[in-house]
Amino acid sequence: MNRQLPALAALALGIIASSSVMAAEKTLTLAVKNMDCAACPSIVKGSLEAVPGVASVAVSYKDRTATIIYDDDKADVNQLTSATTKAGYPSAPKS
Repeated sequence: MNRQLPALAALALGIIASSSVMAAEKTLTLAVKNMDCAACPSIVKGSLEAVPGVASVAVSYKDRTATIIYDDDKADVNQLTSATTKAGYPSAPKS
């Protein structure tokens, strides 16, 4: 039984390491509507930063976009667009 312990520990460590490798950071750019003033980008940014898994957000008032880097194991496109929409700024992935 003692010989199996190191093998089981190695297997468990491999599983843990592979699951963290599988989590991927993704980048998404959203087209954001209703940004009419200079204060709007900070509201959009705050709504996106509140979504679990979001690593960073950059909002452009000029381009009416938000670019998000997020962990796709913790957040998805629907959560991100929902966050801006609930804040009053409907968004959709920029094509």
